[in-house]
Amino acid sequence: MVGVIRSAHGGPLRRGGRSVGRALRAPVTFAARGIRKATNAHGAGESGLAKLIELHAVHSAGDMLITIALASTVFFSVPTDQARGRVALYLAITMAPFTLLAPVIGPLLDRLPHGRRAAMAAAMITRVVLALTMTGAVATGGLELYPAALGVLVASKAYGVVRSAVVPRLLPPRISLVKANSRVTLGGLLATGLAAPLGAGLHQLGPAWPLYGACVVFLLGAYLSLSLPHAVDSAKGEARARLASNEHRHHRPHLPQRSRRPRPAPGRRGDPGVWRAWRERRAVRDRRPKPGLRTVGRSVLHALQANSALRMLSGFLTFFLAFLLRVHPLSGLSPAFSLGMVAVAAGGGNALGTAIGALLRSRGPEKTIAVVLTAALASTVVAAVLTNAFFIVLVAAVAGISQALGKQSLDSLIQRDVPEEVRTSAFARSETLLQMSWVLGGGIGILLPLNGVLGMAVAAGFLALGVATAVRGLLTAARRGTPHPRVA
Repeated sequence: MVGVIRSAHGGPLRRGGRSVGRALRAPVTFAARGIRKATNAHGAGESGLAKLIELHAVHSAGDMLITIALASTVFFSVPTDQARGRVALYLAITMAPFTLLAPVIGPLLDRLPHGRRAAMAAAMITRVVLALTMTGAVATGGLELYPAALGVLVASKAYGVVRSAVVPRLLPPRISLVKANSRVTLGGLLATGLAAPLGAGLHQLGPAWPLYGACVVFLLGAYLSLSLPHAVDSAKGEARARLASNEHRHHRPHLPQRSRRPRPAPGRRGDPGVWRAWRERRAVRDRRPKPGLRTVGRSVLHALQANSALRMLSGFLTFFLAFLLRVHPLSGLSPAFSLGMVAVAAGGGNALGTAIGALLRSRGPEKTIAVVLTAALASTVVAAVLTNAFFIVLVAAVAGISQALGKQSLDSLIQRDVPEEVRTSAFARSETLLQMSWVLGGGIGILLPLNGVLGMAVAAGFLALGVATAVRGLLTAARRGTPHPRVA
């Protein structure tokens, strides 16, 4: 009788609890299934690209948590003048050495083609250790925070270089390299947007809590790195590509394989003309430079120049607007809300540019880069002349769109013009160059006086230099009608 009563009373409660649980889980489950379906579409699940998208999302979320922890210590916790000194110290201790280390990252990782999964996992574990190291100094802002931040920055950029080299190895047959990179980037942007409020909530518990959250995220990233397909570690058919053209003369895998005549032995009697002809062919072949980013075509070189200018603009706006809006917020808004608006505009522009690149079936990446670079220049010129809230937000949004579309177009040009056997290496080295450009732009932004007109004028200046050096060459190359393989 008691059991019947308990069943009568407990049954509906249990059923109601299960119903509530299902109702709460339904949106999360639906969203998870939708994300998994999107990442696995068009053969990405079979090739392993979907796992790389998930890994990059985890990486981006962890980086956002680290950024929140550092920003709360270096930027938000002190007055503006003191914050400028702290950020300048941060740049001097972290980004200045990184500028020297960045050129080494690509070549060093390029020598480890069979250990890409281990390299990405090591970058994740390194950030776990460094994040734990920073937990004690993040509250006080001690000097020991900066070497650890430098290590986190180097490990993050090392991951980025390896990830750029990995994407071509996991490319499904039905997806071009531009679309694959768009998916990876978009996954990272979505994860960053989700991690930002999570990091802000963890910071309310204490300044070290975002770092603890980052440790958990990076541990997951290490596991996902090692779970990537074995094709990631395959270096079959690859060779190193360098920015310079004075490479070792005897290794040219891009040249068509020709049937070689047997070399006449020096002491063997024979026709002297055969020996002379062989030496002439050898001399001509040895004078041919190894393909690199300067030798595969003007389009790639000019695209690198244009993207370097856009990446400088991104780094410049990150630091310059952060301090400018803290001292001179947008009209009628608080400094925090002004910074939030600009951050949302930049992030939304980047996401919009990535989405446009994934949908755009353009046959002219040179024209796309020329258009976005010119648009970025026009927006900064207008903002310098008419410095107000609308145009500052507009510059941030245009910069985000331009950087996303410019990078995707650069990817398509490398896919089109760089020989397949050195393409993976070219991606790693171009990414390193772009990261150095971001550092340079950030350094300019922190050193300038907090004057909106002056800042936008300086931004327009180096964008104008990019337009002068890159746009004409890009449009000339586009008019030549170079054949385009699948790039959309």
